[in-house]
Amino acid sequence: MFSRLRRKLRELATADDLTPSETAVLIRLIKDGPASTSQLAGAERVRPQSMATTLSGLDRHGLIERKPDPEDGRRQLITLTPRGRKHAESDRKVRDEWLVLAMQDRYTEHERQVINEALSLLQRLTD
Repeated sequence: MFSRLRRKLRELATADDLTPSETAVLIRLIKDGPASTSQLAGAERVRPQSMATTLSGLDRHGLIERKPDPEDGRRQLITLTPRGRKHAESDRKVRDEWLVLAMQDRYTEHERQVINEALSLLQRLTD
């Protein structure tokens, strides 16, 4: 169920020419901040080579930039460009609006409260 919802939200965010993987990385960078290629690969559960391909696509679109890691000059940190930040924030807004409308259309106020309570309980699993 969560996988299908996550996939649906990613699809909404990829109305342009970005792949779902590229969109996922943008979302992660806006949420978690700068990261190395290996950190992003681990977080997205893909091989570093696959992440390098994803990052190359984002780089071609001018959505990310690479800067030396101040703690380890051999490593690069991936950050969002202003254009990348704007793109990610726009995607987030589209997803948020869809979710709000879908929940209003499909659930009663009481059901939405139950969902929010269940999500609060599930949050403990990730804390």
